[in-house]
Amino acid sequence: MLDMIGAIFGAALYTTVVGVLAGLASLRPATRIAVFAAAAMWLAVVVAAAAVFRDLAPGALGHIPPSLLPFGALLLLLHGGWLLAPQIRSALLSVPLPALIGVHAGRLGGVLFLVLYADGRLSAPFGPAAGIGDIVTGALALLFAAMLALRFDMSRSWLRLWNAFGVLDLVVAVTLGLLSAPGIPFRVFFDAPGTQAMTTLPWLFAPAMLVPIYFLVHVAIAAKLKTAAEASRLAVA
Repeated sequence: MLDMIGAIFGAALYTTVVGVLAGLASLRPATRIAVFAAAAMWLAVVVAAAAVFRDLAPGALGHIPPSLLPFGALLLLLHGGWLLAPQIRSALLSVPLPALIGVHAGRLGGVLFLVLYADGRLSAPFGPAAGIGDIVTGALALLFAAMLALRFDMSRSWLRLWNAFGVLDLVVAVTLGLLSAPGIPFRVFFDAPGTQAMTTLPWLFAPAMLVPIYFLVHVAIAAKLKTAAEASRLAVA
């Protein structure tokens, strides 16, 4: 039952995040369709990868945790596109700030990490840290996105602090996940079962699809806040 809930939530969140970003970005219709097609293709790749990972024993890939492969591949593709393709960067920056922040409300789903921990399928400190960090990030994202959409006057400093916290939450989760992964020589946290669940569906959706996208959205938010701050300084001058 828990896996079914995770599958429905993970697929729905991935679809929603991609839909909001691609739907609100300044893209030609053909490019938007291509983005949706690429997102669907990546989902198929992740599902296929999960079938392969299921048959691998811990440590079968040497020093590499299986979930690190799709995570690293998508992270490289997205951030490489941001750095090397101005069209991708400008398209993402064209998404309104409330929407960029609002998609992080989906991180309220971090409650599922706490449920997995309580069910004995994830170990501490990864399970509680990832769950609580995501819940805090998601709750504040929902609040700040609503305030911006309703045109409340709020300091950009709060948004920068929230954005930094959201990035830190992801970095901590990825780091603790690696340090808890079975079969790697630099493992620090040895309580069973570690993070083995994150190499199986539906939980593979988080590192293989959602976390790399959220990293990129945080970068876009930081860039928009920096641009807004520079514009304010010029206006004052």
